[in-house]
Amino acid sequence: MVYSQFTIEKIKSELGYQVIESFGTFASLPLAVVSPFLTDLLTRFTPLALSIDTEKARSEYIVAPILFELKSQLKNQVSLFSGREFNVNADLGLTGYCDFLISQSTEQLLIEAPVLTLVEAKNDNIASGLGQCMAEMIAAQMFNQQKGQALECIYGVVTTGTNWKFLRLRDRAIEIDLNEYFLSDLAKLFGILQHCVGH
Repeated sequence: MVYSQFTIEKIKSELGYQVIESFGTFASLPLAVVSPFLTDLLTRFTPLALSIDTEKARSEYIVAPILFELKSQLKNQVSLFSGREFNVNADLGLTGYCDFLISQSTEQLLIEAPVLTLVEAKNDNIASGLGQCMAEMIAAQMFNQQKGQALECIYGVVTTGTNWKFLRLRDRAIEIDLNEYFLSDLAKLFGILQHCVGH
């Protein structure tokens, strides 16, 4: 099994994690300042991504610029990986590729602990990516523990580029914020991302 084969049911039944549904978990977080450069870039690139309408286009033209801005605002104190293999536990099926992975390490050549946030880009169906994202979050939790750098929380994101859904893993429970956040409210969206990486 690989990350993409996980469903919410498999996360619960095979890995033994609790899944908690909530609403507005991240809604009260403060807005963030977004650079004019990112705003201009998204104004120009978003129509192209939506007209091409593939996961790759949405990932490259919407998600990647937002995550690069996040890394830049944090003065490159985090590392950002795109499309990297992240094999943690083959026996449990926690292997495969992550669309985006953010680590608290400044090391950019290798994925180093602690891994903070996983981001899965989907073409149009956020629900289809939830199980996959959860599996990657659990893998990150195990990876950090193996490296002696366990974190209280691991965050996950599933996004179509325009719609974003956030998850939080603590111990053996994964909380899904049922609320969706939107590219049209970039300051709110960016504030949540800053919280996930800087918390």
